[in-house]
Amino acid sequence: MSDLEVSYAQKVKEELATNTYSLERLRSLLSAFTRINGTLLINNGQTSLLLKTENAKIAKFLYSSFGELYGVLPHLHYLRKLRLNKKTSFELTIDEEVEYILGDLEINFLEGKISKNMVYNDELISAYFVGAFLSAGSVNSPTSSNYHLEIALNEENYAKWFQKLFLRYRGGSFNIKEIKRRDKYVLYLKKSDQIVDFLILLGATDSALMFEDIRMDRDFASIGNRLQILDKANLSKAISSAKRQIDDILLLDEKVGLDSLTNKKLALLLRLRLEHDDASFSELAKYLSEKTGENVSRSNINHLFRTLKELVKPYKENK
Repeated sequence: MSDLEVSYAQKVKEELATNTYSLERLRSLLSAFTRINGTLLINNGQTSLLLKTENAKIAKFLYSSFGELYGVLPHLHYLRKLRLNKKTSFELTIDEEVEYILGDLEINFLEGKISKNMVYNDELISAYFVGAFLSAGSVNSPTSSNYHLEIALNEENYAKWFQKLFLRYRGGSFNIKEIKRRDKYVLYLKKSDQIVDFLILLGATDSALMFEDIRMDRDFASIGNRLQILDKANLSKAISSAKRQIDDILLLDEKVGLDSLTNKKLALLLRLRLEHDDASFSELAKYLSEKTGENVSRSNINHLFRTLKELVKPYKENK
């Protein structure tokens, strides 16, 4: 993933981590994040809950959220990776009220089900999606032509339950796809309009507007490039066609002479083509109209050149 893609994905997450949530929505959000990200540690009979993130704002958000909901302050420390990209990893460890917290968030790490109490309306489903995206989501920068937003989950059964949430959400329709990637079950969106809708659903409105602005600018530039390529292709085709016509005219003039043609309009057109070897059919129609005093259309020009093709065919076959 490029630096632009990473920075955009992080921008989305940081916007979500600085939003304000009601206590009910915050509970659903933490339920998703903890279910996907959490690890239970047992040491000397004491159970602890470990959460990890590589984003400082998410770490701060989790720290304050558990304090607000449960009155517990996680132990927060960070690790600096020495290899690869040397990212900092933040770890939050909760030692107090772990069983109560897991019970209140209705999390069972041994089951893949999602509690209906966490997602019984669109507002809570949205909050649950936020927690999942903060934990395991990513989105490509809109500067890339490969539009892609995904949430990578560890368990197949949980992924299937999670996918059903998209069907239960009544505020929009999402064509969510699933793919197995190594040990992950990845749910993803590929269409740009659905990615924007999902960002708005999450509450990342600034990021959604940024996505749309960049996408529109890039798409307009792409349309401009395609039109330029098309113009060049059409010009090349016209030049090639004109060369074949001139070759046919010269062959006909050699064999029978242009002055011997009974179709005077055709004879005029052929001389005009020799004089204007780069003229388009529309331009030739204008010149011929001026010469004859009649209204000659582009289709008339095309018909006359087909007549030329038929006239020279016998001479080409005898070559």
